[in-house]
Amino acid sequence: MVPGAAGRQTVEVEGHRLSLSHLERVLFPATGHTKAQLLRYYAEIAPVMVPHLSGRPASFVRAPEGLAGESWVAKTPPPGAPDWVPRVTVEHSEGTAEQVVIDSTAALVAMANLGAYEVHVPQWRARTGRDRHDRLVLDLDPGPGTDLVVCCRIAERLRQLLEGDGLTAFAVVSGAKGLHLYAPVRPVPGRMASGYAKALAGRMMGEHPGLVVVSMTRLERRDKVLIDWSQNASAKTTAAPYTVRLRELPLVAAPVTWDEVAACRDPADLAFTPEQVLQRVAAQGDLFAPLLGDAGRAALP
Repeated sequence: MVPGAAGRQTVEVEGHRLSLSHLERVLFPATGHTKAQLLRYYAEIAPVMVPHLSGRPASFVRAPEGLAGESWVAKTPPPGAPDWVPRVTVEHSEGTAEQVVIDSTAALVAMANLGAYEVHVPQWRARTGRDRHDRLVLDLDPGPGTDLVVCCRIAERLRQLLEGDGLTAFAVVSGAKGLHLYAPVRPVPGRMASGYAKALAGRMMGEHPGLVVVSMTRLERRDKVLIDWSQNASAKTTAAPYTVRLRELPLVAAPVTWDEVAACRDPADLAFTPEQVLQRVAAQGDLFAPLLGDAGRAALP
């Protein structure tokens, strides 16, 4: 399924008919990327992206009109979501909510067609429950005065600390300003994952008090990198690998190698457009694939 640039087009994806609309709409004025180009990206990246979404209740940043219009976070299925797109009921602090599970190319394209361009997922799967986290995540977010290059240096040290605890780290440039580190783990309750991540972030702050912070207080973050450990909470989500981010430029949350992290000397070194990510996957495959399956999962210390 490769949509063209016409205003509306009906296509068949995995046996499902989708009416794609507003294909000519420019979503990113800075680059001219249109809705047709984003749908094409999601259709082509789906074979490597969907396995990292499957089974996980998705939430979205929706911006049907692109950056020029309104955007908001949505947990419930977008109006007009096809009946065949899977849904699960998830408990939240404010009650229960029905959420979409993206388990196919068709579901991914259907959500993007409804303006749900940015996908976020938790570190647990619906079938095992929100207290069975199978991924640990650390979000390295640079404050004013720092940047992605500093995040890379911190990430290299965090990798060492994780390896010392028997965990294998994988890096994903966030597509915004920072870097996400993931480690596959044997399923644990969210409070245990959060507790370990918080302690690890505290170890880093103890080593580098002038560079690392674990508090989200804005005044404390100048010239420092926040290690956000809280995304391991069962109620939290993280931008999914391979999702496009709704920023000025259409950059992607893209898995990167540790050699690339070590070589990074400018934030532009690890900034990838949808077209570049497709080229990377064609050349390197899915760098995030080791997080699938159970072979590489380790117990939290």
